[in-house]
Amino acid sequence: MNFTCRLKWQYLLIFIFILCSLPSELHAYNVAAKLGSSGEQVEQIQAMLSEVGVYYGAQDGDFGQQTEQAVKTFQKSVRRAPTGIVDKYLYKLLIYKSRLDLSKVKKTWTMEATAYSPEDPGCSGSTSTGSVLKKGVVAVDPRIIPLGTKLYILGYGRAIADDQGGAIKGNIIDIAFDSRAEALRFGRRSVKVYKI
Repeated sequence: MNFTCRLKWQYLLIFIFILCSLPSELHAYNVAAKLGSSGEQVEQIQAMLSEVGVYYGAQDGDFGQQTEQAVKTFQKSVRRAPTGIVDKYLYKLLIYKSRLDLSKVKKTWTMEATAYSPEDPGCSGSTSTGSVLKKGVVAVDPRIIPLGTKLYILGYGRAIADDQGGAIKGNIIDIAFDSRAEALRFGRRSVKVYKI
């Protein structure tokens, strides 16, 4: 490699270093979400923050103080200034660290969710496909969600459609928990389900 070519590479590396070193406040036009934001993108940010273990609140799409604090915690863990603002770079970093990109999902459902566990009366402890019944398994109507489909359920996490039941028809899913107490706490509620 000749001297001129090496010099160009050095200048390019210096430029990239300077660009990456700029504080995120200078990229305000790239803000994806901040305190007061709301909507589906905030739900996705909350889901990713939950997956990386810094957020335990509701995945409700409202960027409140609890979400802001979780963003600051995540920023500190990746050695970024703890601004509490999610810019495009931090959003991509969250996707990478959580291994969850809900922005590219092609299919979503809003479904009525019930909960069950292997401790329920009459439950055999295995699914209709022969798998062990545990957290991460959901019972579905295979006409709506085919068995084997990987899912992400807001407020629950990653799951696989691996069971079915007589009462599960249409836009209803039954979400498995490890204990009856957890299933009873979950109760019955409306959830957003992503096909991942």
